[in-house]
Amino acid sequence: MKRIVLFGYRGTGKTGIGAILARRLNVPFVDTDALIEQKSGRTIPEIFKNDGEARFRALERDVIVGLPVGDCVVGTGGGAVTDPANMEHLRAGSVCVLLTSDIGTIQKRLQKSPRPPLTSLPPEEEIAQVMSRRRWQYAAAADFCVDTSTTSTEQAAGRILSLLEQGTVPPQVQEAAFRWFATDAPGAPELHRLESLLTSPDRDVQTRFLGIAGYPCSHSKSPLLFNRLFERYNLNCHYTRFENPSIATILQVARDIDAKGLSVTIPFKRSVMPYLDEIDDDAAQQIGAVNTVVFSCGAAQGYNSDWLGIQKPLTGFSGTRAVLLGAGGVAAAAAYALTNLDMEVTILNRTPERARTLAEQFGCRWRTWNAFDWINPDLVVNATSLGMQPDTRSPLRDDQLKKEMTVFDLVYTPPVTPLIAAARKAGCTTITGTEVFIYQAREQFRLFFGIDVPDTVIREILA
Repeated sequence: MKRIVLFGYRGTGKTGIGAILARRLNVPFVDTDALIEQKSGRTIPEIFKNDGEARFRALERDVIVGLPVGDCVVGTGGGAVTDPANMEHLRAGSVCVLLTSDIGTIQKRLQKSPRPPLTSLPPEEEIAQVMSRRRWQYAAAADFCVDTSTTSTEQAAGRILSLLEQGTVPPQVQEAAFRWFATDAPGAPELHRLESLLTSPDRDVQTRFLGIAGYPCSHSKSPLLFNRLFERYNLNCHYTRFENPSIATILQVARDIDAKGLSVTIPFKRSVMPYLDEIDDDAAQQIGAVNTVVFSCGAAQGYNSDWLGIQKPLTGFSGTRAVLLGAGGVAAAAAYALTNLDMEVTILNRTPERARTLAEQFGCRWRTWNAFDWINPDLVVNATSLGMQPDTRSPLRDDQLKKEMTVFDLVYTPPVTPLIAAARKAGCTTITGTEVFIYQAREQFRLFFGIDVPDTVIREILA
């Protein structure tokens, strides 16, 4: 068996359920809070009172690093999910179960607990606030979810054992999903892999699926990157392509196989939003586009990490005048990132009305496409698809590029686009779309699993 790790807010039953699971499986039960008290020689309320939460989190981190990696059941503290280092250690080689309960039930259970409050709010408000703040982290921690609001500890333990043995997807549904994937005619190695994971009699029902949703998306490097990261962090997951002209169909297949998450690309970043249960990200709301979907406890939550992929490579950039080429979903993420950096942004688009609409959304300027020559920008950001197969043209003429400019092409396939090649020839400073891919994928992995991957690791995989 794999190590079983239980996550959840205080009062969801991790200790009681974990002890029963361990007894039924005849393996040890390890409670991280109990280990902290044992190793420190103090109760957790005493640690909180005398040293504060930061010291408790440091002790928790040390305990989690030393947890056994073999067969056992681990019960974690409610805030363990907030530390990426904890998630890296807890997720490795484990199957992770999120326990949930409604706020009223949690409040009643916590009335018997001596644990100090985390805020100055009344108990019910504190529970609601902290759970809301940790919502994405709990979602990242979940391979499976069990609601303990109305169950006994014995019933909840039985439910977990059933999930671990049978999974959440009936065989006939997995077989139908395989036939759907096969219609896209993926390469033989991937088709064989999907056949083994979805239809084999001895398939691992605990394997979680993720993928890229797009049309087309065969050019994407995401499957390579994420599957290598799964190997590195010892995660029982597989990343594939969900390629179809209908985002509704893609979302349905993803839900059918209880997928863990999707990376969303062209042309679905806007059209995916009505199919999601929640948009859990202020940036995604303002940008009006989603490139990351996390499935957890029956809900699909949308986020946008594109803007981080655009903003991070510009850290330390000293220019103030930026021209943004394009007015689509990626351009909206770029406008959000650039205005967040306090730049003076002018949006150019072949369809001026779209440029004006996007400019009004973010408080930018807009001009017709041929206005580029007299703006004299410090930074040029290409957010059009020009340069990507099959349209490999550059959005600008070679003579429009000046050596004083920094040119940032958000297209990452090919790594050196015609625009980047021309900009280098003109002596410009250049930033390739690979940088966007690295940083937005790093944020996606954090949203999917709560693990913070160093960008150097991603660069090494892509090299």
